[in-house]
Amino acid sequence: FADDMKKLVIFDLDGTLLNTIADLGNAANYTLKELGLPQHTLDEYRLMVGNGMRKLIMRALPEDKAVNDAFVDTTLAAFLNYYAAHIDVYTKPYPGIPKLIKALSTNGYTLAVASNKIQAGAQKLIEKFFPDIEFVAVMGNSPDYPLKPDAALVEYIMQKAGTDRQHTIMVGDSGTDIQTARNAGIPII
Repeated sequence: FADDMKKLVIFDLDGTLLNTIADLGNAANYTLKELGLPQHTLDEYRLMVGNGMRKLIMRALPEDKAVNDAFVDTTLAAFLNYYAAHIDVYTKPYPGIPKLIKALSTNGYTLAVASNKIQAGAQKLIEKFFPDIEFVAVMGNSPDYPLKPDAALVEYIMQKAGTDRQHTIMVGDSGTDIQTARNAGIPII
């Protein structure tokens, strides 16, 4: 590697590596339906994702329910329970992504994932769709780190990979990813 060449590529998961919107939307709609609340289209859910599962649920709920923390907590728990069991029904990699990941890995790049998806879900999806690829870290939402756009996940991944800002790049699909990269002081695609 040249000194200024990127060595570590940190990917967002939902909307970047994997098209997960159908499973997220279906799980949210299932939960809303069980509560007798209005449901949303997948296009509407595209505008609700990107800031973690709690925010997704708050955005999906009617306003009067979204301000009630206890109701949000109960709804989130029901959503996560259903989503965990149905996380990979419709989810699949975007066209060309498996080939890209394989090429980067084969060419010596260190790969990682920084996601606001629940940790167990992020891990499960990476293992299912990229079983032959070694990721230095697959980081999702956990009590140990704040959600993106906080730079903590990126900082941890760089430390684990033994690299620095100069040799790291992030790949994402949302304003949250752009802000995360800015907060970490790294470039983003």
